[in-house]
Amino acid sequence: MRIQDKLNQTITYWSPGVPDGFGGTTYGTPEAIQGRWEGQNELFIDAEGNEVRSQSIVYLDQSVQINGYLALGEYTDSTDTDPTTISGAKEIRSVKSTPSVDASQTLYKVWL
Repeated sequence: MRIQDKLNQTITYWSPGVPDGFGGTTYGTPEAIQGRWEGQNELFIDAEGNEVRSQSIVYLDQSVQINGYLALGEYTDSTDTDPTTISGAKEIRSVKSTPSVDASQTLYKVWL
């Protein structure tokens, strides 16, 4: 079974922002990817070592970066460049990867 066969939802990913020099942030170009989004609260350890509760968990077959953003649905037109203005977009707070037994596939679990 391929992991990709179970990732049936379209999710938009924005890579982490960088300062724009004017007090704002510029985010990466939004990218539509396939995944599985769960509106689930779960305790996890964030990048700073704090125990926090997630708002959602997302499963992906590709790596994403902490401090980037994910949103359920496709938001890839030219007006969707700032994820903080998208209703339902959430910041990536932790990412863990799990390879398959034969290491041919990797599943990424993302806490938002």
